[in-house]
Amino acid sequence: MNVPLRRVATVVLVMFLALMVSTTYIQFVQADSLNNDPRNSRQVYREYGNFRGPIVVAGESVALSTPVDDPYGYQRSYTNGLLYGHVTGFFSIVNGTSAIERSENDFLNGQASTLWIDRLQGLITGQKPQGASVELTIDPAAQQAAWDALGEQRGAVVAIEPATGKILAMVSKPSYDPNVLATHDTKAASEAYQSLINADGDPLVNRAIAGATYPPGSTFKVVTAAAALESGRYTPETVIPAPDVYQYPNSTAVMRNFGSARCSPDGEQTLADAMRISCNTAFADLGVTLGGDAMRDQAEAFGFDAPLDIPMGVTKSHFPDAETTDDAGQLARASIGQGDVRVTPLQMAMVASAIANGGKQMTPYTVQTIRGADLEVVEQTEPSLLRTSVSPTVAQQLTTMMVGVVENGSAKAARINGVQVAGKTGTAQHQPDAAPHAWFTGFAPTTDPQVAVAVIVENGGDSGSEATGGAVAAPIAKAVMEAVLNK
Repeated sequence: MNVPLRRVATVVLVMFLALMVSTTYIQFVQADSLNNDPRNSRQVYREYGNFRGPIVVAGESVALSTPVDDPYGYQRSYTNGLLYGHVTGFFSIVNGTSAIERSENDFLNGQASTLWIDRLQGLITGQKPQGASVELTIDPAAQQAAWDALGEQRGAVVAIEPATGKILAMVSKPSYDPNVLATHDTKAASEAYQSLINADGDPLVNRAIAGATYPPGSTFKVVTAAAALESGRYTPETVIPAPDVYQYPNSTAVMRNFGSARCSPDGEQTLADAMRISCNTAFADLGVTLGGDAMRDQAEAFGFDAPLDIPMGVTKSHFPDAETTDDAGQLARASIGQGDVRVTPLQMAMVASAIANGGKQMTPYTVQTIRGADLEVVEQTEPSLLRTSVSPTVAQQLTTMMVGVVENGSAKAARINGVQVAGKTGTAQHQPDAAPHAWFTGFAPTTDPQVAVAVIVENGGDSGSEATGGAVAAPIAKAVMEAVLNK
């Protein structure tokens, strides 16, 4: 063979090799990324062309797919969308997914690795893959009670079963209807999404677990009290300073009690009494005496600054770092839940839940069971210990102190006839000239806790600047606790 022919043969061989390598790379190495690329229209049709499993609450589907005569094959719809929208999330052609629809997508669309038998059976029988059903922990009575009690006020409610970590209710307002985003009219779906993005009050944000976190106000005094009791230097009957005015160290600024009230005629009182009447000056002084490290350690023992999925992602709650709390004034403010302390309502429900459960904080979760198309259980969530927040002795001491708040203190509106309730109110300042947020966190019954709850009503809700946690948030918590206990 002459030289020119050898050169041509070599070039052809190289070209064939290049074609084989590129084809192999595309078909095998890039297959997943190309299939899942949102620009791949086949991926969209494939996703909608298969039956998507339902999302179920107490045996009833709150998100389901029904056959339709269009290129997508199935229409996703939501029953009582406003009530469950922040839990289910949405599944949209043009707007993607959120909440459970996103976190459990592989199960709902039938592509999870644990569903391989179902896919194999479908391949043999020629049937299209079917998604699994996702059963939630939500208690419909508690969810409805939280929704109704919050009314038209902005805020959030979270309820947890202390012994397991099951999330029994999760309501955020304002809410939205996922059906307007699930429509197959892509123009309408896009316009609806943009309208929600621009809407006053950020209705797409689940205030219970995400978005802008809140100062917890006096509900955080439970954490400060826990730090004191865990130190071994204090009991509920320990007498602590409770001045009319707290002078910030190295500053001319002062802290006053709510309404400039006097906590004690002689400037001191027991820790239990300081909790019962929510004395700001007493807890500010207590936090500074304990020190930033002790306060931070206790906050972290309750879950502050730790990542969490339920399985939706949860925004971290935050206690100030060492550099911030080296400033005694900042530490004083943090010790009463102001300054740079920020929380989600879920976090404060977790604090109450840990105390209710003898100091053991269980991992919170919203997905109870996943079932395949044949209704066989594919996955089951078992309760698991997340961390130990306080000792059993301290948990009991805190419970007794929180009972005092409900029976003889600021949370009387949370009382339930025939049931002993433990709780703590909060009225959190957050912006100059803005009405305070109203808070409550607590649990019931104290002898065998069935529900722990946290409530926030933004800017005092209907009461505005006159709001207190006891007057505004505590009655909402009471309604949710009663719904769980009266089942």
